Amino acid sequence: MKTKAKFLSVKETTISFVEFVRKFSTEHKALVYLEKLRWKTGAICPHCGEKKTYKCNRKNEYGYHECSKCHKVFTVRTGTIFERSHIPLTKWLYACYKVITARKGISSVQLAVEIGVTQKSAWFMLQRIRQSMSQTIDADRMLKGIIEADATYIGGKEKNKHASKKLHLGRGAVGKVAVLGAKERGGKVSATVILDTGKETVHKTLSGMIEKSATLMTDEHKSYEGVPFASHKIVKHALKEFVNGMASTNEIESVWSILKRGWMGVYHHFSQKHLQLYVNEFCFRLNEGKCDRHIDERIGSLCGLSLSKDHMSYQNLLSREGDNGLMRAA
Repeated sequence: MKTKAKFLSVKETTISFVEFVRKFSTEHKALVYLEKLRWKTGAICPHCGEKKTYKCNRKNEYGYHECSKCHKVFTVRTGTIFERSHIPLTKWLYACYKVITARKGISSVQLAVEIGVTQKSAWFMLQRIRQSMSQTIDADRMLKGIIEADATYIGGKEKNKHASKKLHLGRGAVGKVAVLGAKERGGKVSATVILDTGKETVHKTLSGMIEKSATLMTDEHKSYEGVPFASHKIVKHALKEFVNGMASTNEIESVWSILKRGWMGVYHHFSQKHLQLYVNEFCFRLNEGKCDRHIDERIGSLCGLSLSKDHMSYQNLLSREGDNGLMRAA
């Protein structure tokens, strides 16, 4: 007989700002934490993969290692999103703490004030962190079981724009960007920016997220017709139908609700080019940042990804463009 999992209160799963600052009060503590997270059994050269390395006191500072094979000097920052950044690791870890604990995100203006850097630097830090949150969908991570799928649009209303910025192409989704998402009932969520909501695009995108054996729940939009899954159930929103037996899209719509609360209440604007990065942030927080996990696990997940992704230069961040100016994937 299965025993019901114990409900954990917020006090049991998180730590206060004061406790967090005390835990990583020095650069040395932050460095040791990241080294243990990245290298369980000792430093490994990020350049050639050699396990035999030596500690060296370069610049009379802790944290430098030299490879016995390629003789290159490296630190825990090398080959990560922290590389080539002069911002202390204590501030980087605090930024990770805020991103993972703020339900609707934190703006670069607010982060800049809290850690004492410029808004430009804070924005760059947040974009690098969001880059590390990019979704990698492989066979083991495909969504399974009962899946709810839906699309939403991000962008301002045509009637609210200045006259010089109006497209004069109609109403509705004109000038907006579509985001297609899928969510396991009671489980993980995945979402991606798409250029159109045509049948071919929607089918291809969903096939990359969901196992073929899954049962798919959608609304009556024509782009879902003939989806290649085991079962497809529809709820007709146009007829004011929100539940049809087991069919509903309430959970994926709650994801859009949180995304748009962050968009309107915290960020105020998502540029088309960087929209996928923001979508990554909200998906990661819903998947890995659940309050029933202790904050140490949540920060460990984020920092683990940050240590496994290469850094992105500021110039590359500004110049990255996808189809029609959209950044399709981080």
